[in-house]
Amino acid sequence: MSIATVNPANGETLKTYEAMGEEELERRLQLARATFRTYRTTAFAERARLMNRAADLLDEDQEEIARVMTTEMGKPVKQARAEAAKCAKAMRWYAGHAEELLADEEPAAADVKDSGASRALVRYRPLGPVLAVMPWNFPLWQVIRFAAPALMAGNVGLLKHASNVPQTALYLEDLFHRAGFAEGCFQTLLVGSGAVDDILRDERVKAATLTGSEPAGRAVASTAGEMVKKTVLELGGSDPFVVMPSADLDRAAEVAVTARVQNNGQSCIAAKRFIVHTDVYDAFAERFVAGMRALKVGDPMREDTEVGPLSSERGRADLEELVDDARRGGASVLCGGERPDGPGWYYPPTVLAGITREMRIHREEAFGPVATLYRAADLDEAVLIANDSLFGLSSNVWTRDESEVDRFVRDLEAGGVYVNGMTASHPAFPFGGVKRSGYGRELSGHGIREFCNITTVWHGA
Repeated sequence: MSIATVNPANGETLKTYEAMGEEELERRLQLARATFRTYRTTAFAERARLMNRAADLLDEDQEEIARVMTTEMGKPVKQARAEAAKCAKAMRWYAGHAEELLADEEPAAADVKDSGASRALVRYRPLGPVLAVMPWNFPLWQVIRFAAPALMAGNVGLLKHASNVPQTALYLEDLFHRAGFAEGCFQTLLVGSGAVDDILRDERVKAATLTGSEPAGRAVASTAGEMVKKTVLELGGSDPFVVMPSADLDRAAEVAVTARVQNNGQSCIAAKRFIVHTDVYDAFAERFVAGMRALKVGDPMREDTEVGPLSSERGRADLEELVDDARRGGASVLCGGERPDGPGWYYPPTVLAGITREMRIHREEAFGPVATLYRAADLDEAVLIANDSLFGLSSNVWTRDESEVDRFVRDLEAGGVYVNGMTASHPAFPFGGVKRSGYGRELSGHGIREFCNITTVWHGA
Protein backbone atom coordinates (compact mmCIF):
# COMPACT_ATOMS: atom_id res chain seq x y z
CA MET A 1 0.00 0.00 0.00
CA SER A 2 1.37 3.41 -0.97
CA ILE A 3 1.76 6.18 1.60
CA ALA A 4 -0.81 8.65 0.36
CA THR A 5 -3.78 10.85 1.18
CA VAL A 6 -6.74 9.58 -0.85
CA ASN A 7 -10.02 11.37 -0.23
CA PRO A 8 -12.62 8.65 0.45
CA ALA A 9 -15.46 11.01 -0.44
CA ASN A 10 -14.43 10.97 -4.09
CA GLY A 11 -11.44 8.61 -4.48
CA GLU A 12 -9.08 11.41 -5.48
CA THR A 13 -5.39 11.01 -4.59
CA LEU A 14 -4.32 14.32 -3.09
CA LYS A 15 -0.77 13.73 -1.91
CA THR A 16 1.78 10.93 -1.98
CA TYR A 17 4.92 10.35 0.06
CA GLU A 18 8.11 8.37 -0.41
CA ALA A 19 8.87 5.84 2.29
CA MET A 20 11.91 6.58 4.44
CA GLY A 21 15.09 4.93 3.32
CA GLU A 22 17.35 2.81 5.51
CA GLU A 23 19.75 5.68 6.19
CA GLU A 24 17.02 8.02 7.48
CA LEU A 25 15.42 5.27 9.53
CA GLU A 26 18.79 4.49 11.12
CA ARG A 27 19.29 8.17 11.95
CA ARG A 28 15.95 8.31 13.69
CA LEU A 29 16.55 5.16 15.71
CA GLN A 30 19.89 6.55 16.86
CA LEU A 31 18.22 9.83 17.75
CA ALA A 32 15.51 8.07 19.76
CA ARG A 33 18.09 6.20 21.84
CA ALA A 34 20.22 9.29 22.41
CA THR A 35 17.23 11.44 23.34
CA PHE A 36 15.92 8.90 25.81
CA ARG A 37 19.17 8.97 27.76
CA THR A 38 18.58 12.61 28.68
CA TYR A 39 14.78 12.90 28.51
CA ARG A 40 14.31 10.08 31.03
CA THR A 41 15.90 12.28 33.72
CA THR A 42 13.64 15.30 33.19
CA ALA A 43 11.36 16.27 36.06
CA PHE A 44 7.64 15.57 35.91
CA ALA A 45 7.01 19.31 36.11
CA GLU A 46 8.98 19.89 32.91
CA ARG A 47 7.27 17.04 31.07
CA ALA A 48 3.90 18.42 32.19
CA ARG A 49 4.81 21.90 30.97
CA LEU A 50 5.63 20.53 27.52
CA MET A 51 2.53 18.32 27.39
CA ASN A 52 0.23 21.18 28.38
CA ARG A 53 1.83 23.35 25.70
CA ALA A 54 1.17 20.63 23.12
CA ALA A 55 -2.48 20.48 24.25
CA ASP A 56 -2.79 24.27 23.86
CA LEU A 57 -1.36 24.08 20.34
CA LEU A 58 -3.75 21.27 19.44
CA ASP A 59 -6.68 23.39 20.58
CA GLU A 60 -5.44 26.22 18.36
CA ASP A 61 -5.07 23.81 15.42
CA GLN A 62 -8.42 22.08 15.96
CA GLU A 63 -10.17 23.21 12.80
CA GLU A 64 -7.16 22.63 10.59
CA ILE A 65 -6.35 19.14 11.83
CA ALA A 66 -10.04 18.16 11.88
CA ARG A 67 -10.30 18.92 8.18
CA VAL A 68 -7.11 16.96 7.52
CA MET A 69 -8.50 13.90 9.32
CA THR A 70 -11.79 14.14 7.45
CA THR A 71 -10.00 14.45 4.13
CA GLU A 72 -7.77 11.46 4.83
CA MET A 73 -10.24 8.94 6.29
CA GLY A 74 -13.76 10.33 5.84
CA LYS A 75 -15.16 10.88 9.34
CA PRO A 76 -17.72 13.73 9.62
CA VAL A 77 -15.84 16.93 10.38
CA LYS A 78 -17.90 17.49 13.54
CA GLN A 79 -16.59 14.20 14.89
CA ALA A 80 -13.06 15.10 13.83
CA ARG A 81 -13.21 18.31 15.87
CA ALA A 82 -14.46 16.34 18.85
CA GLU A 83 -11.57 13.89 18.43
CA ALA A 84 -9.04 16.72 18.52
CA ALA A 85 -10.66 18.18 21.64
CA LYS A 86 -10.62 14.77 23.32
CA CYS A 87 -6.91 14.42 22.61
CA ALA A 88 -6.13 17.78 24.21
CA LYS A 89 -8.16 16.72 27.25
CA ALA A 90 -6.21 13.48 27.61
CA MET A 91 -2.88 15.28 27.27
CA ARG A 92 -3.81 17.65 30.09
CA TRP A 93 -5.10 14.76 32.19
CA TYR A 94 -1.77 12.95 32.01
CA ALA A 95 0.16 16.18 32.53
CA GLY A 96 -1.77 16.66 35.75
CA HIS A 97 -1.77 13.06 37.01
CA ALA A 98 1.42 11.31 35.82
CA GLU A 99 3.58 12.21 38.82
CA GLU A 100 0.95 10.90 41.22
CA LEU A 101 0.32 7.75 39.16
CA LEU A 102 4.04 6.92 39.03
CA ALA A 103 4.93 7.94 42.59
CA ASP A 104 7.07 5.55 44.59
CA GLU A 105 5.03 2.96 46.46
CA GLU A 106 5.92 1.83 49.96
CA PRO A 107 5.03 -1.74 50.97
CA ALA A 108 3.38 -2.33 54.34
CA ALA A 109 5.78 -1.80 57.23
CA ALA A 110 5.24 -5.35 58.50
CA ASP A 111 6.21 -6.78 55.12
CA VAL A 112 9.31 -4.57 54.93
CA LYS A 113 10.40 -5.80 58.36
CA ASP A 114 9.61 -9.42 57.50
CA SER A 115 11.85 -9.15 54.41
CA GLY A 116 14.78 -8.10 56.56
CA ALA A 117 14.94 -4.61 55.07
CA SER A 118 15.31 -1.30 56.82
CA ARG A 119 13.17 0.21 54.09
CA ALA A 120 11.84 -0.72 50.65
CA LEU A 121 9.92 0.84 47.82
CA VAL A 122 8.60 0.18 44.33
CA ARG A 123 9.64 2.66 41.67
CA TYR A 124 8.34 3.10 38.11
CA ARG A 125 11.10 3.79 35.59
CA PRO A 126 10.74 4.34 31.80
CA LEU A 127 11.74 1.59 29.39
CA GLY A 128 13.07 3.54 26.41
CA PRO A 129 11.94 4.01 22.79
CA VAL A 130 8.46 2.52 22.27
CA LEU A 131 7.18 1.67 18.78
CA ALA A 132 3.51 2.52 18.18
CA VAL A 133 1.77 0.89 15.21
CA MET A 134 -1.47 2.81 14.83
CA PRO A 135 -4.64 2.62 12.66
CA TRP A 136 -6.43 5.16 10.54
CA ASN A 137 -9.89 5.14 12.13
CA PHE A 138 -9.09 7.55 14.98
CA PRO A 139 -5.87 8.90 13.50
CA LEU A 140 -5.24 11.45 16.26
CA TRP A 141 -6.80 9.82 19.33
CA GLN A 142 -5.23 6.38 18.92
CA VAL A 143 -1.79 7.99 18.89
CA ILE A 144 -2.33 10.48 21.71
CA ARG A 145 -3.68 7.85 24.09
CA PHE A 146 -0.30 6.14 23.70
CA ALA A 147 1.92 9.20 23.37
CA ALA A 148 0.65 11.24 26.31
CA PRO A 149 1.28 8.56 28.98
CA ALA A 150 4.46 7.29 27.31
CA LEU A 151 6.07 10.72 27.18
CA MET A 152 4.90 11.63 30.68
CA ALA A 153 6.50 8.41 31.96
CA GLY A 154 9.84 9.41 30.42
CA ASN A 155 9.76 7.17 27.36
CA VAL A 156 10.20 8.35 23.78
CA GLY A 157 7.88 7.42 20.91
CA LEU A 158 8.32 6.07 17.39
CA LEU A 159 5.09 6.21 15.37
CA LYS A 160 4.38 3.95 12.43
CA HIS A 161 0.96 5.24 11.41
CA ALA A 162 -1.44 3.82 8.85
CA SER A 163 -0.33 4.57 5.31
CA ASN A 164 -3.55 6.38 4.37
CA VAL A 165 -3.19 9.11 7.04
CA PRO A 166 0.33 10.47 6.43
CA GLN A 167 -0.58 14.12 6.90
CA THR A 168 -2.05 13.40 10.33
CA ALA A 169 1.05 11.37 11.22
CA LEU A 170 3.40 14.19 10.26
CA TYR A 171 1.23 16.71 12.08
CA LEU A 172 1.67 14.76 15.32
CA GLU A 173 5.46 14.85 15.09
CA ASP A 174 5.35 18.56 14.35
CA LEU A 175 2.93 19.20 17.23
CA PHE A 176 5.29 17.78 19.85
CA HIS A 177 8.29 19.57 18.33
CA ARG A 178 6.47 22.92 18.37
CA ALA A 179 5.54 22.32 22.00
CA GLY A 180 9.22 22.16 22.89
CA PHE A 181 9.88 18.43 23.17
CA ALA A 182 13.34 17.45 21.94
CA GLU A 183 13.41 16.23 18.33
CA GLY A 184 13.88 12.61 19.30
CA CYS A 185 11.06 12.46 21.87
CA PHE A 186 8.38 11.74 19.28
CA GLN A 187 9.14 10.78 15.69
CA THR A 188 6.91 9.72 12.81
CA LEU A 189 8.37 6.96 10.66
CA LEU A 190 6.95 7.12 7.15
CA VAL A 191 7.42 3.45 6.31
CA GLY A 192 5.23 0.67 5.03
CA SER A 193 3.96 -2.19 7.16
CA GLY A 194 6.74 -4.41 5.83
CA ALA A 195 9.30 -2.39 7.80
CA VAL A 196 7.68 -3.00 11.19
CA ASP A 197 9.31 -6.36 11.83
CA ASP A 198 12.87 -5.08 11.40
CA ILE A 199 12.18 -2.00 13.53
CA LEU A 200 10.75 -4.13 16.34
CA ARG A 201 13.75 -6.44 16.18
CA ASP A 202 16.15 -3.52 16.65
CA GLU A 203 17.64 -3.61 20.16
CA ARG A 204 17.14 0.14 20.53
CA VAL A 205 13.36 -0.36 20.48
CA LYS A 206 12.30 -1.62 23.90
CA ALA A 207 8.54 -2.23 23.53
CA ALA A 208 5.61 -1.87 21.17
CA THR A 209 1.94 -1.01 21.20
CA LEU A 210 -0.45 -1.78 18.37
CA THR A 211 -4.04 -0.93 17.66
CA GLY A 212 -5.34 -2.65 14.57
CA SER A 213 -6.38 -5.91 13.00
CA GLU A 214 -5.94 -9.35 14.48
CA PRO A 215 -3.41 -10.43 11.81
CA ALA A 216 -1.31 -7.31 12.47
CA GLY A 217 -1.48 -7.98 16.18
CA ARG A 218 -0.38 -11.58 15.72
CA ALA A 219 2.62 -10.47 13.64
CA VAL A 220 3.78 -7.88 16.17
CA ALA A 221 3.18 -10.17 19.14
CA SER A 222 5.10 -12.99 17.44
CA THR A 223 8.16 -10.86 16.78
CA ALA A 224 8.01 -9.21 20.19
CA GLY A 225 7.77 -12.63 21.83
CA GLU A 226 10.80 -13.84 19.94
CA MET A 227 12.72 -10.71 20.99
CA VAL A 228 11.29 -10.80 24.55
CA LYS A 229 9.80 -7.30 24.36
CA LYS A 230 6.71 -5.97 26.10
CA THR A 231 3.63 -5.34 23.94
CA VAL A 232 0.14 -3.95 24.37
CA LEU A 233 -2.43 -4.96 21.76
CA GLU A 234 -5.87 -3.47 21.12
CA LEU A 235 -7.37 -5.44 18.27
CA GLY A 236 -10.84 -5.95 16.85
CA GLY A 237 -14.19 -5.88 18.56
CA SER A 238 -17.73 -7.07 17.95
CA ASP A 239 -19.33 -5.53 21.00
CA PRO A 240 -22.75 -6.68 22.20
CA PHE A 241 -25.52 -4.19 23.03
CA VAL A 242 -28.02 -6.01 25.25
CA VAL A 243 -31.53 -4.64 25.81
CA MET A 244 -33.70 -6.10 28.59
CA PRO A 245 -37.43 -5.53 29.26
CA SER A 246 -36.91 -2.91 31.98
CA ALA A 247 -34.84 -0.66 29.70
CA ASP A 248 -35.91 2.78 28.53
CA LEU A 249 -36.52 1.68 24.95
CA ASP A 250 -36.64 5.15 23.41
CA ARG A 251 -33.31 6.09 24.95
CA ALA A 252 -31.75 2.68 24.28
CA ALA A 253 -32.69 2.82 20.58
CA GLU A 254 -31.44 6.39 20.24
CA VAL A 255 -28.07 5.56 21.80
CA ALA A 256 -27.90 2.30 19.83
CA VAL A 257 -27.90 4.24 16.55
CA THR A 258 -25.04 6.45 17.68
CA ALA A 259 -23.17 3.48 19.15
CA ARG A 260 -23.31 1.66 15.81
CA VAL A 261 -22.52 4.48 13.36
CA GLN A 262 -20.00 6.58 15.30
CA ASN A 263 -16.97 7.22 13.10
CA ASN A 264 -18.99 5.90 10.12
CA GLY A 265 -19.26 2.59 11.96
CA GLN A 266 -15.50 2.11 11.79
CA SER A 267 -14.71 1.76 15.47
CA CYS A 268 -13.50 -1.26 17.41
CA ILE A 269 -15.70 -0.26 20.36
CA ALA A 270 -18.79 0.47 18.28
CA ALA A 271 -21.75 -1.68 19.30
CA LYS A 272 -22.23 -4.19 16.50
CA ARG A 273 -24.44 -7.02 17.80
CA PHE A 274 -27.79 -5.92 19.25
CA ILE A 275 -29.18 -8.63 21.51
CA VAL A 276 -32.76 -7.88 22.56
CA HIS A 277 -35.03 -9.73 24.98
CA THR A 278 -37.96 -11.24 23.10
CA ASP A 279 -40.52 -9.28 25.17
CA VAL A 280 -39.23 -5.96 23.76
CA TYR A 281 -37.60 -7.13 20.55
CA ASP A 282 -40.23 -5.84 18.13
CA ALA A 283 -40.61 -2.48 19.87
CA PHE A 284 -36.84 -1.92 19.99
CA ALA A 285 -36.29 -3.09 16.42
CA GLU A 286 -38.92 -0.67 15.11
CA ARG A 287 -37.29 2.27 16.86
CA PHE A 288 -33.75 1.23 15.98
CA VAL A 289 -34.42 0.65 12.28
CA ALA A 290 -36.25 3.97 12.03
CA GLY A 291 -33.28 5.73 13.59
CA MET A 292 -30.78 4.06 11.28
CA ARG A 293 -32.90 4.81 8.23
CA ALA A 294 -33.19 8.49 9.17
CA LEU A 295 -29.44 9.14 9.31
CA LYS A 296 -28.05 11.67 6.87
CA VAL A 297 -25.30 10.17 4.70
CA GLY A 298 -23.16 12.51 2.65
CA ASP A 299 -20.18 14.79 2.29
CA PRO A 300 -18.23 14.51 5.56
CA MET A 301 -17.24 18.17 5.35
CA ARG A 302 -20.88 19.22 5.74
CA GLU A 303 -21.96 20.11 9.26
CA ASP A 304 -25.22 18.16 9.01
CA THR A 305 -23.66 14.90 7.79
CA GLU A 306 -24.01 12.03 10.26
CA VAL A 307 -22.39 9.23 8.24
CA GLY A 308 -19.61 9.77 5.73
CA PRO A 309 -17.78 7.37 3.41
CA LEU A 310 -15.81 4.36 4.50
CA SER A 311 -12.07 4.92 4.54
CA SER A 312 -11.21 2.81 1.50
CA GLU A 313 -12.65 0.98 -1.47
CA ARG A 314 -11.35 -2.30 -0.03
CA GLY A 315 -13.06 -1.60 3.28
CA ARG A 316 -16.38 -1.10 1.57
CA ALA A 317 -15.94 -4.27 -0.46
CA ASP A 318 -15.18 -6.26 2.70
CA LEU A 319 -18.33 -4.93 4.36
CA GLU A 320 -20.45 -5.74 1.30
CA GLU A 321 -19.15 -9.31 1.32
CA LEU A 322 -20.31 -9.78 4.91
CA VAL A 323 -23.77 -8.40 4.14
CA ASP A 324 -24.11 -10.47 0.97
CA ASP A 325 -23.03 -13.63 2.78
CA ALA A 326 -25.65 -13.02 5.48
CA ARG A 327 -28.32 -12.35 2.87
CA ARG A 328 -27.49 -15.59 1.08
CA GLY A 329 -27.72 -17.40 4.41
CA GLY A 330 -31.26 -16.18 4.97
CA ALA A 331 -30.80 -12.96 6.95
CA SER A 332 -33.43 -10.25 6.57
CA VAL A 333 -32.28 -6.79 5.50
CA LEU A 334 -34.44 -4.36 7.50
CA CYS A 335 -32.83 -1.26 5.98
CA GLY A 336 -29.87 -0.41 3.76
CA GLY A 337 -27.80 -3.21 2.31
CA GLU A 338 -27.21 -1.73 -1.14
CA ARG A 339 -24.24 0.30 -2.38
CA PRO A 340 -25.35 3.76 -3.53
CA ASP A 341 -24.52 5.14 -6.96
CA GLY A 342 -21.97 7.90 -7.38
CA PRO A 343 -18.38 8.63 -6.39
CA GLY A 344 -16.86 7.91 -3.00
CA TRP A 345 -16.82 4.82 -0.79
CA TYR A 346 -20.21 5.25 0.83
CA TYR A 347 -22.32 2.49 2.35
CA PRO A 348 -25.78 3.04 3.87
CA PRO A 349 -26.68 2.38 7.52
CA THR A 350 -27.86 -1.23 7.46
CA VAL A 351 -29.70 -3.51 9.88
CA LEU A 352 -29.75 -7.29 9.49
CA ALA A 353 -31.95 -9.73 11.41
CA GLY A 354 -32.21 -13.50 11.53
CA ILE A 355 -28.48 -13.99 12.04
CA THR A 356 -27.19 -17.54 12.46
CA ARG A 357 -23.86 -18.88 13.70
CA GLU A 358 -23.00 -20.06 10.18
CA MET A 359 -22.92 -16.53 8.78
CA ARG A 360 -19.58 -14.77 8.55
CA ILE A 361 -20.96 -11.60 10.09
CA HIS A 362 -21.68 -13.55 13.27
CA ARG A 363 -17.99 -14.43 13.61
CA GLU A 364 -16.24 -11.48 11.96
CA GLU A 365 -16.09 -7.79 12.78
CA ALA A 366 -18.26 -5.59 10.55
CA PHE A 367 -16.21 -2.40 10.14
CA GLY A 368 -18.85 -0.03 8.86
CA PRO A 369 -22.45 1.07 9.59
CA VAL A 370 -23.97 -2.44 9.61
CA ALA A 371 -25.84 -3.74 12.69
CA THR A 372 -27.03 -7.26 13.46
CA LEU A 373 -30.16 -7.95 15.54
CA TYR A 374 -30.55 -11.03 17.76
CA ARG A 375 -33.58 -12.17 19.75
CA ALA A 376 -32.91 -13.59 23.25
CA ALA A 377 -35.48 -15.58 25.22
CA ASP A 378 -34.06 -14.55 28.61
CA LEU A 379 -30.99 -13.21 30.40
CA ASP A 380 -29.13 -16.51 30.16
CA GLU A 381 -29.52 -16.65 26.41
CA ALA A 382 -28.53 -12.98 26.10
CA VAL A 383 -25.27 -13.74 27.91
CA LEU A 384 -24.65 -16.81 25.73
CA ILE A 385 -25.13 -14.82 22.52
CA ALA A 386 -23.02 -11.94 23.79
CA ASN A 387 -20.13 -14.25 24.68
CA ASP A 388 -20.41 -16.27 21.46
CA SER A 389 -17.65 -14.22 19.85
CA LEU A 390 -13.91 -14.46 19.40
CA PHE A 391 -13.70 -10.85 20.55
CA GLY A 392 -14.10 -9.29 23.98
CA LEU A 393 -13.38 -5.59 23.82
CA SER A 394 -16.36 -3.92 25.51
CA SER A 395 -20.10 -4.36 26.01
CA ASN A 396 -23.28 -2.38 26.58
CA VAL A 397 -26.20 -3.42 28.80
CA TRP A 398 -29.58 -1.72 29.11
CA THR A 399 -31.61 -2.66 32.18
CA ARG A 400 -32.97 -1.06 35.36
CA ASP A 401 -32.80 -4.33 37.27
CA GLU A 402 -29.75 -4.31 39.57
CA SER A 403 -29.71 -8.10 39.84
CA GLU A 404 -29.43 -8.27 36.05
CA VAL A 405 -26.63 -5.70 36.10
CA ASP A 406 -24.74 -7.88 38.59
CA ARG A 407 -25.12 -10.93 36.33
CA PHE A 408 -23.92 -9.11 33.24
CA VAL A 409 -20.93 -7.59 35.02
CA ARG A 410 -20.04 -11.03 36.38
CA ASP A 411 -20.56 -13.05 33.21
CA LEU A 412 -19.86 -10.92 30.13
CA GLU A 413 -16.46 -11.66 28.62
CA ALA A 414 -15.24 -8.15 27.86
CA GLY A 415 -12.81 -5.49 28.99
CA GLY A 416 -15.67 -3.14 29.86
CA VAL A 417 -19.36 -3.24 30.75
CA TYR A 418 -21.28 -0.01 30.14
CA VAL A 419 -24.70 0.05 31.79
CA ASN A 420 -27.44 2.22 30.22
CA GLY A 421 -24.93 4.00 28.02
CA MET A 422 -22.54 3.41 25.14
CA THR A 423 -18.87 2.52 25.37
CA ALA A 424 -16.57 5.52 25.27
CA SER A 425 -12.91 5.83 26.25
CA HIS A 426 -11.86 8.32 28.91
CA PRO A 427 -8.31 9.02 30.15
CA ALA A 428 -9.21 8.12 33.75
CA PHE A 429 -10.50 4.60 32.94
CA PRO A 430 -8.47 1.61 31.70
CA PHE A 431 -9.21 0.56 28.12
CA GLY A 432 -8.58 -2.79 26.47
CA GLY A 433 -10.05 -6.22 25.92
CA VAL A 434 -9.80 -9.98 26.32
CA LYS A 435 -9.84 -12.96 23.97
CA ARG A 436 -8.86 -11.91 20.44
CA SER A 437 -9.44 -8.25 21.22
CA GLY A 438 -5.92 -8.18 22.64
CA TYR A 439 -4.22 -7.73 25.98
CA GLY A 440 -2.80 -5.02 28.17
CA ARG A 441 -4.48 -1.71 28.93
CA GLU A 442 -4.30 1.84 27.68
CA LEU A 443 -5.29 4.99 29.57
CA SER A 444 -5.58 5.55 33.34
CA GLY A 445 -2.81 4.54 35.73
CA HIS A 446 -2.82 1.06 34.24
CA GLY A 447 -1.94 2.46 30.81
CA ILE A 448 0.95 4.65 31.91
CA ARG A 449 2.50 1.78 33.88
CA GLU A 450 2.41 -0.65 30.91
CA PHE A 451 5.68 0.74 29.58
CA CYS A 452 7.49 1.16 32.87
CA ASN A 453 10.16 -0.94 34.53
CA ILE A 454 8.48 -1.75 37.85
CA THR A 455 11.53 -1.76 40.09
CA THR A 456 11.87 -3.10 43.63
CA VAL A 457 14.31 -1.06 45.72
CA TRP A 458 15.42 -2.87 48.93
CA HIS A 459 17.68 -1.52 51.65
CA GLY A 460 19.35 -3.81 54.16
CA ALA A 461 19.05 -3.21 57.88
